[in-house]
Amino acid sequence: MPKVGMPEIRKPQLIRATMEAIDSQGLQKASVAIISRYAGVSPAIINHYFGGKDGLLEATMRSVLKQLSEGVRERLAETDPDDVKARIKAIVGGNFDPRQLDRKVVKTWLAFWSQAMHHEALFRLQRVNEQRLLSHLRLELKRVMEPQRAQFVAQGIAALIDGIWLRGALTPDGINSNLAQRIITDYLERQLPSEFTESRLPTRTAQTS
Repeated sequence: MPKVGMPEIRKPQLIRATMEAIDSQGLQKASVAIISRYAGVSPAIINHYFGGKDGLLEATMRSVLKQLSEGVRERLAETDPDDVKARIKAIVGGNFDPRQLDRKVVKTWLAFWSQAMHHEALFRLQRVNEQRLLSHLRLELKRVMEPQRAQFVAQGIAALIDGIWLRGALTPDGINSNLAQRIITDYLERQLPSEFTESRLPTRTAQTS
């Protein structure tokens, strides 16, 4: 985490430089010296405020995760609160937002995942992100199915998001957002009770009223 007193103007500058360095050099070669050259600052600034490359990667991922969370919230805010299917699709869509599919962001995600297995702070960030996604999905699914089933389906959707995202990130053509969302929607519709597969889904309360 950045130390208190880090000039706000420097944070986005260094985060952009980190993603640019990872994009062009790869995580292993993206040293503090190289990142500092991309940012146009002294390596001492990075070491002082972030404690080195690991701290800067953590700050960068916090920024990416914040952007991801904002993308999901924006989509949910534009969706009918009673349209469960549309709200789940909004959550999925947020994970395939164009901002998340930017080449530099994709490579940063891959670097983050590879390091999270060996870095406690990054592992915690990954867990928070995972639990946030499952929580969003369960909240909607529990309106149309029992909690245990909702948990199962939420895990299936999350696995599809991660799997399709990773598969696309490692292919020359990149991630196909439209195809990804169509595949996940198809899975969702197969899991929902038949009475909830219309475009507009009533809530459990509406069903029993």
